Amino acid sequence: MYDQFTRLGPKEFSGTTDPFVTEGWIRSLEVHFRYLSMGDVDRVSRAIYMLRDDISLWWEGAEQGVNLATLTWVWFKDIFYEKYFTSDVRGRLKMEFMSLCQGEMSVTSFIRKFYKGCHFVPLIARDAAEKLWHFMDGFRATIRRDVMLMRPTDYAAATACAFQADRP
Repeated sequence: MYDQFTRLGPKEFSGTTDPFVTEGWIRSLEVHFRYLSMGDVDRVSRAIYMLRDDISLWWEGAEQGVNLATLTWVWFKDIFYEKYFTSDVRGRLKMEFMSLCQGEMSVTSFIRKFYKGCHFVPLIARDAAEKLWHFMDGFRATIRRDVMLMRPTDYAAATACAFQADRP
């Protein structure tokens, strides 16, 4: 199983202060895990195998407080996030998302930030009507007006309408 896993080319993790990079690393591992139909024990051992440098040293200390035989993937992620994607960082990102407005951003930049931010507010991301409303509410007035005139019925349609409204 290690050969299959390493042949897929998962990224090593040596730490970062960027929470999106941290979250991206976990999500990229989960793609590999799903593809290989790995269970909890294998997921944890593969993730630990990918830790490098200071992160590897951190884990040596952190693992003293856990039983590796019963450590689940969800529990590993909780321990990992507590160190590298703390609840205060997640809370700050959630607040940034809730107050996200296009302002002087391009439509492309706003859509990118909205898409990333949805991850931190699952109640909005999972409710199609709420997601559409929050998305459209964040546009500057001229874009919002033009998008609303096109009457999009979902987020994907609103995204297409926003690009169309932004054309000169």
